[in-house]
Amino acid sequence: MDEVTISRAITESFMKEFTEAMDIDVAIAGAGPSGMIAAYYLAKGGARAVIFERQLHLGGGMPGGGMMFNRIVLQEEGKKIMDEFGVRTKEYDKGYYTADALEAVSTICSKTIQAGAKIFNLISVEDVMIREMDRISGLVLNWSAVSWSKLHVDPLVVRSKLVIDATGHDSEVCRIVQRKIGANLRTATGGVIGERPMWAEKGEAEIVENTREVYPGLLVAGMAANTVFGSPRMGAIFGGMLVSGKRAAEVAQDILATGSKSV
Repeated sequence: MDEVTISRAITESFMKEFTEAMDIDVAIAGAGPSGMIAAYYLAKGGARAVIFERQLHLGGGMPGGGMMFNRIVLQEEGKKIMDEFGVRTKEYDKGYYTADALEAVSTICSKTIQAGAKIFNLISVEDVMIREMDRISGLVLNWSAVSWSKLHVDPLVVRSKLVIDATGHDSEVCRIVQRKIGANLRTATGGVIGERPMWAEKGEAEIVENTREVYPGLLVAGMAANTVFGSPRMGAIFGGMLVSGKRAAEVAQDILATGSKSV
């Protein structure tokens, strides 16, 4: 096989999948643990789910564990999800388990793609698309290198029935909506409240409750949910992130099936 054939194989196969991703059920911003878990369960349920990740690597903060010690901590509910994925865990104390962060990320990524979800890295979300009834109906995308290089290059758009903001602490999609539409999010202030200081127990308890639809067509998951609703950060305990991803998939599936809105 010569170099031109190799180049054609890469470009043609990529463009085929990227073109197919332009009209989907759920577009997910961010390939951290909650984003990939959401995509996994959505794909298993038959939805067309696609993740757009701005970085080269996947997994958000999970590969770094705690302060670059590449181990993570999980509680019982998170361990159940790791068991489903086949990620090995060890009990450290009653109700708390450790896992290799790199094994967790690589396994979740592989199983998510094998379930039928698509992941495109090095693509950033620049904006959202809105149509009738002020509903989010897609994402505006560009190569991450374009923004990093400060180039003026127009973006492209993907249409989706739902969007999940899984961009982590910055809750980037929700901030775009707030900035461009005004304070219309379903929070106590109508906007992104902001992440509170570290309190692992409280943050873990609230992250699943915060995983919901915050604007028509827009859901939040993972640390983006806690940032939007003003809950604490948790540090290197990741069970709540996993459970939040699963919950986001359940909420999205309900909306796709019935058209109802989460509360």
